[in-house]
Amino acid sequence: MTFRHLVDVHVLLLRGDELLLSKRRSHDEFDGCWHLPAGKLEAGEPGSAGAVREAYEEVGVVIDRADLRHIHTAHVIGSGLEPRLGLFFETRHWSGEPVNREPDKSYELRWFALSALPEATLISYSTAGIRAHLTGATYSEQGWRR
Repeated sequence: MTFRHLVDVHVLLLRGDELLLSKRRSHDEFDGCWHLPAGKLEAGEPGSAGAVREAYEEVGVVIDRADLRHIHTAHVIGSGLEPRLGLFFETRHWSGEPVNREPDKSYELRWFALSALPEATLISYSTAGIRAHLTGATYSEQGWRR
């Protein structure tokens, strides 16, 4: 059987020792959980371009692709979800002030100290990229049988 793998892009916007997170609004188990600005890569779109696009669409900031640094790739499968690769990028440089541009998908945006993240309500997929920022791990797998 051939599986299709989706590709997601995630952006860690870092301001000093703080990270921007979005509180997800959805009709599934992730409603009210925190996650990074993220979305699906579009056909024919390079990963860094997708990250720039998603950051603008979700939180209204403009990022130069040269200011992004790829920090992690996660290979994830979950109950009822198609397998996916997550590309995580971080940046400390952007223009504009983050605002919630997708209130139908997000309750709010909030800056969290890296030492005080909302771990109990943080989507584990996002945690992989955040952990990579802190530890330097470049690859992870989630949900696969070993």
